[in-house]
Amino acid sequence: MMLRQTLSSLPRDARDTLFLLVVIAWVIAPQASVLPLWTSLMAGAVLLWRGMLAWTGRPLPHVWLLRLGLVLAVAGTLLTHRTILGRDAGVTLIVVLLALKTLEARAQRDALVIFFLGFFTMLSNFFYSQSLPTAVAMLVALLGLLTALINAHMPVGRPPLAQAMRTAGTLALLGTPIMVALFMFFPRVAPLWGVPSDGLTGRSGLSGSMQVGNIAELALDERIALRLRFDDPAYVPPQSVLYFRGPVLSRFDGREWQAEPVREDLGLSSQTDMAANLQVQGTPLRYEITQEAHQRPWLLLLEATPVKPELPGLSFSMAQDLQWLSARPLTDVVRLRAESYPQFRHGPQADTPRLRAFTRLPQDSNPRTLALAAQLLADPAVAAGGTQAVVDAALQHLRTGGYTYTLEPGVYGEHTADEFWFDRKQGFCEHIASAFVVLMRAAGVPSRIVTGYQGGDRNPVDGYWTVRQSDAHAWSEVWMNERGWVRVDPTGAVAPGRVGAFQRLQAPRGALANAVQTVISPDMAQRLRAVWEAANNSWNQWVLNYTQSRQLDLLRALGIDTPDWHDLARILAGLLAGSVLAGALWTLWERLQHDPWLRMLHHARSRLKRAGLTTPPSTPPRTLAAQAHAHFGDGADDISAWLLRLEQWRYAPASPQTRQALRQLQRDLRRLRWPRPPASP
Repeated sequence: MMLRQTLSSLPRDARDTLFLLVVIAWVIAPQASVLPLWTSLMAGAVLLWRGMLAWTGRPLPHVWLLRLGLVLAVAGTLLTHRTILGRDAGVTLIVVLLALKTLEARAQRDALVIFFLGFFTMLSNFFYSQSLPTAVAMLVALLGLLTALINAHMPVGRPPLAQAMRTAGTLALLGTPIMVALFMFFPRVAPLWGVPSDGLTGRSGLSGSMQVGNIAELALDERIALRLRFDDPAYVPPQSVLYFRGPVLSRFDGREWQAEPVREDLGLSSQTDMAANLQVQGTPLRYEITQEAHQRPWLLLLEATPVKPELPGLSFSMAQDLQWLSARPLTDVVRLRAESYPQFRHGPQADTPRLRAFTRLPQDSNPRTLALAAQLLADPAVAAGGTQAVVDAALQHLRTGGYTYTLEPGVYGEHTADEFWFDRKQGFCEHIASAFVVLMRAAGVPSRIVTGYQGGDRNPVDGYWTVRQSDAHAWSEVWMNERGWVRVDPTGAVAPGRVGAFQRLQAPRGALANAVQTVISPDMAQRLRAVWEAANNSWNQWVLNYTQSRQLDLLRALGIDTPDWHDLARILAGLLAGSVLAGALWTLWERLQHDPWLRMLHHARSRLKRAGLTTPPSTPPRTLAAQAHAHFGDGADDISAWLLRLEQWRYAPASPQTRQALRQLQRDLRRLRWPRPPASP
């Protein structure tokens, strides 16, 4: 209450400035996590300083101080980004310039510059995130900037901000139809900016390589990686078959697994070659998948997908290891349709020289694991049973050897497989899969690691399956004669719930999470989370993923058989023309609602001004009639009489003849003969 009274006692300029500073801070705040630290600190300090000057009524700083701030801003941008061009450098500079501009807002022209810099900075938030929370925050920012802009153009006095805010809301609503038309029918183009980023280190998620043992503690990342919905809504697949295939890692240097480089002659195969190496059986799973942007070229599809998915506008192909790759990194949310077969066989059915590459191990690496492999092979039953017997023996060793699945395995040393098998006996999926593949290779079995996602949760609100970064998983594939590559998930031998019943480990809760849990029950929190994710999924499906193909589908639904971008342009032009016509009609109607008496008086004053008689706008009809008679003489008798009748009508008592008298005045106004303007010398 005291703060409100203090604000109400401030001069209007100070109050309006404080409101604008709050709006600017709201615009900049979402980018604090992506801006350099010095940028956020500098912008925040400048805004606080400007707010203090407005609060205390002190004068603005001298211009030399602003020039110094500009030099520091440009220098900081160059030192941070090595350029002042591009997305990151440009946003860094524009944020600082917006803050500095508030220190020289001495005239309305300066305020207009601040407003338009604010609008541009608001749009730059979408360079980094197009999520639903960002859109809601920027909608609030838009209303705030419009309110400040309207308030700056309101007359003197102390008009309440609520009045300007209502006007801003009305303008936003009136502009909504045009915005919707532009969104629906403006031709879709490729993204202007990519968003290169790789922030998965130390968190669960997917990466192009796998370093074993460098992370002492894994933090579960609950961000969504992808969503999918099966064509049959009643179908609920067992979670144990939901393996989303990502990078396949086969090169090992003792600590890090990497994928083989893609070669044009061997990497991306033709569909004919893939058909020879991939054999599917059973009923396919048909589904629609929405994949979040991850700045990599991977398409994370269910195993195995022999037919090219439906994804218009993007070129991609399948490698020999069954991984689908796009021609460019996925920098936006994409939605595609695919058909996968959980039952499949792939790879060569007989031994080939190329398989020897999948048995290589670094020299002098993991000697105790090599000894363990020799021990397994020394068992006559294992030696006689072939590869399947070696795999079964290793899995049995995992089940009975006291191994555990944990998020806190500690940092491993040089011989990661030895430490897992004999010392620590604990780790998460990457430790288990790596140690298992090293053991298989030591036994002479071709093997490799496959990374991707496993499992998912079905949202009861919209029926979509949600796969999170915390569902990132690593499993192995071993080659068997006459069977090809066979999936073996050794994590399931250590923690069956991780794969079968899909029981995830939970990261330790913080103080805030524990406090929230005391207020909201876990079931309620889960339901709220499901509702929010369903709303966010709808945003992704209908807004972010509104592609050109969906535009053309809309035109087909409107009756256009073979639509193209020309049809989009024609429809958009027609809608915009209709909007302009509707605005013109609205303006005409609004003008007709004004006081007809004032319109006729204004018309008479304008005609007399053109004839050479200039009078103030506040001149009443009687005075105007006298001045016209004095200026034009007897030639203005009809005009003077009409002006006197106009005044009489204004103050006459209301009667049924009042409207008829008004119409007569309007007719007589059109028949009046106005004096001619004086001839120019």
